[in-house]
Amino acid sequence: MTYSASEIWFIIGVLAVLTFLIRFSFLGLIGDRPMPTLVMRLLRYTPVAVLPGMVAPLVIWPTATDGIFDPARAAAALAALSAAYLAKNPLWGMVAGGVTLYVGLFATGQF
Repeated sequence: MTYSASEIWFIIGVLAVLTFLIRFSFLGLIGDRPMPTLVMRLLRYTPVAVLPGMVAPLVIWPTATDGIFDPARAAAALAALSAAYLAKNPLWGMVAGGVTLYVGLFATGQF
């Protein structure tokens, strides 16, 4: 299925408006009113949940290696998870995952 240039720009515009409305519904309508304690407590975990949410599909469904399980990426994900959990710091998890990934890619000849 192919789209013309005007159809693509129309889709981009619609998605931009919808994204704005979704964000405005939370940020604009609440404004400077205080949020409940439960909501504030749950919002603290948002940044920590975003990183695994971006990385997990790349480990579970690897498209870079034609859908074949990649032990280097799996080891990097495990190292990142372990380091972040033990150190209680997501930055250590990112460093451990990055180092493990490049060491694993170099060891398997993919780098």
